[in-house]
Amino acid sequence: MEQIVGHRHSWAVTGMDCGSCAARIDTALGRLAGVSDVQVTVMAQRMSLQLDPALTAPEEVEATVRKLGFGVARADQTADRAAPAAPPAEPAWHSTAKGRLVILTGLLLAAAWAVKLSGASETLSELTFAAAGVIGVIPVARRAWGALRGGVPFTIEALMTIAAIGAVIIGAVEEAALVVFLFAVGEVLEGLAASRARAGIRALADVMPKTALRMAKDGTVRQVDAATLAPGEAVLVRPGDRIPADGCITSGRSGVDESPVTGESMPREKGPGDTVHAGTINGDAALSVRVTRAGADNTIARIIAMVEEAEASRAPTERFIDRFARYYMPAVVLAALLVAVLPPLLGGGDWDTWIYRALALLLIGCPCALVISVPASISSALSAGARRGLLIKGGAVIEAMARARHVAFDKTGTLTEGRPVVTDTVALAAPEAELLAIAAAVEGASGHPLARAIVARAEARGITPLPARDARALPGLGAEATIKDRRITVGAPRLAQEMGVLDGAARARAAQLEAAGKTVVVIFDEAAALGLIALRDEPRADATQALGALHGMGMGTV
Repeated sequence: MEQIVGHRHSWAVTGMDCGSCAARIDTALGRLAGVSDVQVTVMAQRMSLQLDPALTAPEEVEATVRKLGFGVARADQTADRAAPAAPPAEPAWHSTAKGRLVILTGLLLAAAWAVKLSGASETLSELTFAAAGVIGVIPVARRAWGALRGGVPFTIEALMTIAAIGAVIIGAVEEAALVVFLFAVGEVLEGLAASRARAGIRALADVMPKTALRMAKDGTVRQVDAATLAPGEAVLVRPGDRIPADGCITSGRSGVDESPVTGESMPREKGPGDTVHAGTINGDAALSVRVTRAGADNTIARIIAMVEEAEASRAPTERFIDRFARYYMPAVVLAALLVAVLPPLLGGGDWDTWIYRALALLLIGCPCALVISVPASISSALSAGARRGLLIKGGAVIEAMARARHVAFDKTGTLTEGRPVVTDTVALAAPEAELLAIAAAVEGASGHPLARAIVARAEARGITPLPARDARALPGLGAEATIKDRRITVGAPRLAQEMGVLDGAARARAAQLEAAGKTVVVIFDEAAALGLIALRDEPRADATQALGALHGMGMGTV
């Protein structure tokens, strides 16, 4: 096995929009001495490689990337593989170099057509078309020249440059300007699609807290950078805080909102021995958590890594076009060359005529429409999905969806509203209105979804909560408060049973409601159960219609 020499270095790379950009960088850097294990991630806009500085300096690597037309900045000096980093915020498309190029060439094209249609000056319109073509092709030609110097001669930029220059030579300046403009539009669309994907990665990274409360062995607590946490360390997670690392609860009991990671809308009650995930939100009680995974390997970091891998996987059609272009572009250039030289040499044809025809072949053979069609269609599909609340991770997923025959649903928040509502109120030792007034009073200060649902039901019924004092949460069990000198508890049936206030009939009724998929809470005092309240995340109004539409398309649902 070849021994890897040197250190691993990483850079932030800007201007990459698709897998072919990464492939060009990989190919060019692979030709440098002392460079190995090149990894380029388009979505994270990051490049890392193993480098032997005795053979190639980091500055030479940066110069090679810049020659290809990409921006590059040193991310660190000697980096090992770390947690996937969120890509930086990006400017609006119209403020990028490619966006400004599209706007400028588009305005010049519009001006040239206006002059041409007005009949004012044919020369002026030709000059304007020529200006649009030249201005548009300059950055493309620079990238083609950089790729050529990097050992990648046959690129779409090279063919676009030859075709545009050829069109100007044969006098087809309008066609040259239009071809360059359409190519620039295609690049902007690719950039928009990549930008949307990177925005999704940034949203994932934002789930992670930046700081954590690390607990020393002597019990002191100090705020530290969450990325520095190591397995075995203990952290304190206050109510309402995000959990800073994957870990295991050592003390405390609380409801944990796992929706940022799993999408599940209902908090899960967790206590000592239970695992918790980085980025989830602690509920109503403090937790002590022992870290089990470093920041580079926590749940959010692994999700980001999987998203980046998914984004890097190009759609099958894109991969086919990429393979096709490897042979198509050299074939078109060779065919044009043969058209230019063979007829004059072998048949005595006119050199000017056949050179003109060869340049026309180059112009016609430019795969501009083919190059634009895939990113444009993918961008359109991503936009349409986003408007409908769908996060689609790249073109490969879009093409796979077209072949899907079954749809599996996670009901919570998809087929349901994503929030619990009161479905049943069972009065036992108090009238229904009084039961709701008591329950709303106990739960009034709680932020738990079940508590909010009970308060909302009382408000909807026009019921005013009774005055309450000394309210406190019972982590993982419920809440209690003093009302009219009675200690009232709103809690789980098991708590009421432990307190000895739930008789057989009430237990049977609670079991019946739970069998129907509902969550049951018991309102009770020191002596008896006052009543039951059942809650459930109800189906969305349009869920049945959506499932029917899928069945009508021949799709199965699970």
